[in-house]
Amino acid sequence: MSPAANVLIRGKRSSSEGCKVDLRAPAGYVCLRDRRAGPASDNDRQVPMRHLNISHVTEYRFSQPVSLLPHRLLLRPRESHNVRIESSELAIFPAHTLQWKRDVLDNSVARVGFLGPADRLRIASSLVIQHYEDNPFDFLLDDYAVIHPFDYAEEDRIELAPFLQAVYPADQERVQRWLDGRGLQRSMPTFTLLDRMNREIASRFLYRLREEPGVQSPALTLARNCGSCRDFAALFMEACRRLGLASRFVSGYLFTWDTDAGNASTHAWAEVYLPGAGWKGFDPTSGEVTGSRHIAAAVARHPEAVPPVAGSYLGPPGQSPLLSVAVRVSAFAPEPLRVPV
Repeated sequence: MSPAANVLIRGKRSSSEGCKVDLRAPAGYVCLRDRRAGPASDNDRQVPMRHLNISHVTEYRFSQPVSLLPHRLLLRPRESHNVRIESSELAIFPAHTLQWKRDVLDNSVARVGFLGPADRLRIASSLVIQHYEDNPFDFLLDDYAVIHPFDYAEEDRIELAPFLQAVYPADQERVQRWLDGRGLQRSMPTFTLLDRMNREIASRFLYRLREEPGVQSPALTLARNCGSCRDFAALFMEACRRLGLASRFVSGYLFTWDTDAGNASTHAWAEVYLPGAGWKGFDPTSGEVTGSRHIAAAVARHPEAVPPVAGSYLGPPGQSPLLSVAVRVSAFAPEPLRVPV
């Protein structure tokens, strides 16, 4: 694997400052493709809540010192009824300032400013979370939304309008042909439609570890019949919007028992707003409805809006920094609370 291939470079030359280059480590740097779908395993059902340790280290090395411009980090999981953060630590080199904020979609964003030139950038996030088992099939749709197509209630349409707009307008005809060809345009139960489309992408498209930055357009994914997790999520999301279903892109982490050995990754999937159920996650890489294995860190209207690490630097033209990313998601049993006697 060539880590440097994940650097998003947009050259902006200046006679006095050299070259401005954007750094972006995308969601899905490495993705685990697990075709298991449906309810959790027997082992999972025996544990209503598990403790997870999430370690995410991103490091850039430069051949000579550069001036690091502000960076934006989306590494902290979105807390909810089934995810609680117990502890968190963020270690960054070189010397820096750090500010936390919530963006318009309630993502937790860290803004990092740097105090001087450096030939290395290292961002190490370590979190402990409580992840409660969540049955993804335990929901009821409002009566009017049980069968697709349906129209959202007027008050919901106002809030959902940005998530109904196509992100790739030029791809709409190609996406429509794909929906027609797979029989996904006709009337059917809404959940059946989404589940079928989710499994269709997982079973018929070839997963490929794609080290290039950014997200493949839906038309390109359809033409190549392959892509990464972020590409599949973008295709699923755009198809949903074509069907009149509000959808958004999700960047986060995926837990499997294999990840205890260090074989973990950032991951990407999509969520669809279903009246009565709220935002429901669908993972077109595995074909499953998201549940207790998925940990969301950020959501966005646009697939390219939420890379875990994004920023720029000023340096001599032609410099190619080396990027390395290490992610580990592991379950552990906390030590019992000791009560003095």
